[in-house]
Amino acid sequence: MTTTDQPGRAPRRDATANRAALIEAARSVLQQDPDASLETIASAAGLSRRAVYGHFPSRDDLVREVVTGGAARIAGAMPSSSELADLPPAARLAAIAVTLWAEVSHVRSMARVALRSPFAESVAEVFAPLRAQVRTACALGIDEGSMRDDVDADTLARLVEAACIAVLDEATRSGTSDEVGRRMVVLSALGTAGIDWRTALLSEPAAADPVESHA
Repeated sequence: MTTTDQPGRAPRRDATANRAALIEAARSVLQQDPDASLETIASAAGLSRRAVYGHFPSRDDLVREVVTGGAARIAGAMPSSSELADLPPAARLAAIAVTLWAEVSHVRSMARVALRSPFAESVAEVFAPLRAQVRTACALGIDEGSMRDDVDADTLARLVEAACIAVLDEATRSGTSDEVGRRMVVLSALGTAGIDWRTALLSEPAAADPVESHA
């Protein structure tokens, strides 16, 4: 009997499959427990802790891979500049907010990990094009007089981003439904930009349509 024919030995997964299993296990486990240990993640992937080190030098490296990969997926799902070009500034922000919520609402815990972990800088690099779109919408809104002009476009874009993150925090804490969360993120983004919440509420469903048609 050859060594490859020994009974009771499970077929060996190759390195690529093991790495993919680790990343998938980390996504699932960290969504349930952002502080989960490397041992827990390895066990969920069907691997030993020692095996993990063949792919990632540390837990931080594995988490970085997961959060930056997730950020890239979200960024890739966002409406493009050409899709936003014909929308007025407020509708642009609403379209971005709706799509962003659709992508993160089912992975809220992981989204918070990505934004508040030591890897936030790496995530920020992935989101740079998205931030540029928000900044452009704010600049256009300020120029046409539909958005607050007491701050410059760069500052306003950062405030809008912070408002969206605050909604994510609250929705995660309180278990807000997807529908309510979507409305909250749109109203918060537009309200921060200086648009009356009643006006924003009336326009929210129409503003969401262009994004949903691309989902």
